[in-house]
Amino acid sequence: MAGAIHAEGLVKSFGDVRALDGVDLDVPEGTVYGLLGPNGAGKTTAVRVLTTLLRPDSGSATVAGIDVLRRPNEVRRNIGLSGQFAAVDEYLTGRENLRMVGQLYQLSARDAKARAGELLERFHLAEAADRTARTYSGGMRRRLDLAAALVVSPPVMFMDEPTTGLDPRNRQGLWDVIQDLVAGGTTLLLTTQYLEEADRLAHAICVIDHGRVIARGTSDELKAQVGGERVEVVVREREQLHTAREALAAHRRGECEVSIDPHTRRLTVPVEGGARLLAEVIRDLDARGIGIDDIGLRRPTLDDVFISLTGHAAEQEEAGGVRGDRAGGGRAPGSTDGTGGGGAGARRAGGEPREVSE
Repeated sequence: MAGAIHAEGLVKSFGDVRALDGVDLDVPEGTVYGLLGPNGAGKTTAVRVLTTLLRPDSGSATVAGIDVLRRPNEVRRNIGLSGQFAAVDEYLTGRENLRMVGQLYQLSARDAKARAGELLERFHLAEAADRTARTYSGGMRRRLDLAAALVVSPPVMFMDEPTTGLDPRNRQGLWDVIQDLVAGGTTLLLTTQYLEEADRLAHAICVIDHGRVIARGTSDELKAQVGGERVEVVVREREQLHTAREALAAHRRGECEVSIDPHTRRLTVPVEGGARLLAEVIRDLDARGIGIDDIGLRRPTLDDVFISLTGHAAEQEEAGGVRGDRAGGGRAPGSTDGTGGGGAGARRAGGEPREVSE
């Protein structure tokens, strides 16, 4: 039986750029599904297809058991969407924005007002509720957009990088909101560049790159594919990074590379041997006169999975120009900011979807 979100063989091209190249998804009801990939991998294009903002060139998809291509208006009545960019009316107050969305969902004026008040409190916007959205900071606009996506409680939610621009407190608050939603039976498809977010929230993860699924499984299953342990060292002096790299290379597993982050003075290397090897590494670094601020042994992270699967970190911009998500970033129907994928545009009902590309 197909899940709450189901897709088979989704293909979408923009000119010579193939943003989706046969993507299959199956998201069980009442779970969080993490859709991960580097910039331009096709994540946002997939979300836009599943939320009826784009028509695929081929393939099929259902959301909440409803065919995305044949019954798009019905799909829209059963989903919530928060896109990559806040899509709020900057000339309305925060309260008015939420009441408007409630009335678009055909809530009564009284219910829309009550729900707006609840969400303003929940997203720490009550003090700014009667200011126009144009006076909000970027993080406040983001929270208002997320609140608007939750005015009703749809069975299926799509959140495209929802915590971008949020401070740690508000990010944690949104994580709590997501967990409450899913506990109540909501199905959530989440794209994110924060891998610890996927690690914390997602029941299952799908990694895509160049428009294709390259790995899927739970967080632990993906980490097991990478295997092994890592030694992490933070050196005291940045000038000692390359000397430390030579020392760590002698302890690496096979032909694995020693990675360096010059900004944090951190080196990481895959190893075998556990705590015994860690003691050897400390002695070797000390013999070379390398000062250490921190050293430890850890399991692989989702960052390690990313580097192993794609060759670079999740947030690193793709070299060689625009692909995938960027190519599909035109104005969504009803959006206010021209970015494509804005939440308010997808929340407004009515009208057939139209394709937009640059």
